[in-house]
Amino acid sequence: MEPNGGDTLVQPDPVAASEHELHRALGPTSLIMLGIGEIIGAGIFVIAGTAAADHAGPAVLLSFLIAGLGCLFAGLCYAEFAALIPESGSSYTYAYATMGRFMAWFIGWNMVLEYLVSASTVAVGWSGYFISLLNNIGLAFPAAFANAPLAGPGFAELHLTGAIVNLPAVVLVAALSIFLVIGVRESARFNNIMVLIKTGVVILVILFGLPYVSAANLTPLVPPNQGEWGKFGASGVLAASGLIYFAYIGFESVSVAAQEARNPRRDLPIGILGSLFICTVLYILMAIVLTGITDWRTLNVPNPVSFAVGKIPALRWLTIPVDIAALAGLATVTFVALYGQSRVFYAMARDGFLPKLFAAVHPTLKTPHRGTVVTGLVAAALAAIFPLDILADLVSIGTLLAFIIVCTGIMILRVTAPKAQRVFRTPFVWFVAPAGIASCGLMMFSLSTATWYRLVLWTIAGIAIYVLYGRRHAEPSKWKVG
Repeated sequence: MEPNGGDTLVQPDPVAASEHELHRALGPTSLIMLGIGEIIGAGIFVIAGTAAADHAGPAVLLSFLIAGLGCLFAGLCYAEFAALIPESGSSYTYAYATMGRFMAWFIGWNMVLEYLVSASTVAVGWSGYFISLLNNIGLAFPAAFANAPLAGPGFAELHLTGAIVNLPAVVLVAALSIFLVIGVRESARFNNIMVLIKTGVVILVILFGLPYVSAANLTPLVPPNQGEWGKFGASGVLAASGLIYFAYIGFESVSVAAQEARNPRRDLPIGILGSLFICTVLYILMAIVLTGITDWRTLNVPNPVSFAVGKIPALRWLTIPVDIAALAGLATVTFVALYGQSRVFYAMARDGFLPKLFAAVHPTLKTPHRGTVVTGLVAAALAAIFPLDILADLVSIGTLLAFIIVCTGIMILRVTAPKAQRVFRTPFVWFVAPAGIASCGLMMFSLSTATWYRLVLWTIAGIAIYVLYGRRHAEPSKWKVG
């Protein structure tokens, strides 16, 4: 990027990077679909039911509003960064350009929670809907191969369930990893088809479900607090918003596609903000329908949407389409999460933080095939043995932390390089960025103490890897503004 008034954006040497170059095949429509593919999934089809039943009641729609607003603040900051630094790595790369090597590693390590663990989490939710669909068409699947062998509200309370492995979740992750190895263009086509299917059914549920919304089910909107933080009342709304934030991470996955976008400086902001706006509207409408057509206390089930529509005789015809849409929706979320993690590993390996095998690009397919395979293997292992609730909490806190770093980084860049040419500028940045930090921080603190303990342990493990390997091998950031 040429300087505008004195500041220079130093970019990577294209010749030196050519051996690791990815294929540029994604336009603005594909980028929006990529974002929708990641956003619409677990938030509607799995997490909304749990958030309503355990935390917020009908006020879960307020939780979606709070989470969506926080995402808007962060999304505007991401859009500016994505246009300024169009490279795979997302918040990891942005942190490297503005805060240095250690903060880059710190956020990159926590992005493993955001993407890799997210893929496992959603694969577990997909398994629940897959079993539901089989049951609805009269087929039985052995319970021992459809559930996690471990269960419990936290790692300290984990116990054996008697199940052997969550086989459908493992098969899903393996199949999607193969798609990702084959090529980004083919993967994008698969994603687009799945997005059209699930979005169409979501719109059907909203249109046919709204007439059956009962005011009695939505009253009181905010159930009274049950004597503990996060169990209804205002604290429950906040706790649910922190959990639901997990469902919004798709807009960031658009920025991960920077090196596979045809015109990244123009199209990445369109993809980020476009997908975020569309999905927020659909989320809020679905929250109204979900809690309005049935008793919200009954929604803590693996398949809350098909469960809820099944309670209304006139809507039972939607049960199987909802299960199919959920399968498509959760599959695309898993797909984009695996895609995002492999590209973050790719960026970190190019910078020397990880072994070079993660940066290896297949000479014909032009995909980071080895990193994709490793990502798939680890995600499949997590999905095979851990329950959804533990995985979801880890994803939420890792995501919120990444958003805080990006909002902080954009303010740093406005001070250190105020005249750098920006194709997209975050409006009212000195309000938007602090508001993003505050809203994300508030939702982080609404999460359970056990989740914070897991984050601390995860961070300690990451620092150990950084000291033993990353610090010795990392190269200076290829993106510097100054």
